[in-house]
Amino acid sequence: MRYLLTLFLFSVSLGLLAQDDDDTWYRLELGAGMGMGYALNDGNSALFGNGKMAAGIVARFPLNPRMAIKTNLNYFKVGGDVSGVKNFYPSQVGTAGEQRLEYDFSGAVYDFSVLYELHFLPYGYLPTYMGYHQLVPYLQIGLGAVYGDIDKSFGLTIPMGVGLKYKVARRWNLGLDWRMNFTTNDTFDGLEAPMGITSSGFKNKDHHSTLMLTVTYDLSPKCPTCNKY
Repeated sequence: MRYLLTLFLFSVSLGLLAQDDDDTWYRLELGAGMGMGYALNDGNSALFGNGKMAAGIVARFPLNPRMAIKTNLNYFKVGGDVSGVKNFYPSQVGTAGEQRLEYDFSGAVYDFSVLYELHFLPYGYLPTYMGYHQLVPYLQIGLGAVYGDIDKSFGLTIPMGVGLKYKVARRWNLGLDWRMNFTTNDTFDGLEAPMGITSSGFKNKDHHSTLMLTVTYDLSPKCPTCNKY
């Protein structure tokens, strides 16, 4: 009898563990993030220069433990002036002159993007036979659109970057996300081609970047009785 009871308890514990394993896989993550944003524009050419507050919301759709599709809506402030730039911006933009341009700007940027995430390791709460890891670095790249309220203009973006996420609990995730957004617009700071040199594509445009700490919660667990992959 004692052996039967031991076998029964062992079987129950295995069943609970298997159920927990199934419950570690979800179809959706929702959350938010805060951090710093900075712009590479006519007032700043240094990485992480003139950083401002940034915030956003995130929805992630895991495809499998190694890949996910992520959508972001981010907001961050931009501001600065051209007094400290090394290049000479003439007071009459686009023309020669000895007087230097004096210009300052302040506003916000709203950025929406859809990105593909590639994890270096399979991501999950329990190791199991799949070899899940709670701490996983990843690469990301995608497409997006951006709006700047200084000159009320839109632009397209190609965001790319790296990140690190950690599964704190079965449904809770912490993330550190860095992204560079290459845009097609040169007027997000309200100043276009101050030296009179125009360009096409992504050259000499107002790019921006964000470094954010995110918190997400897993929703919609995958059917435990279905084939996972």
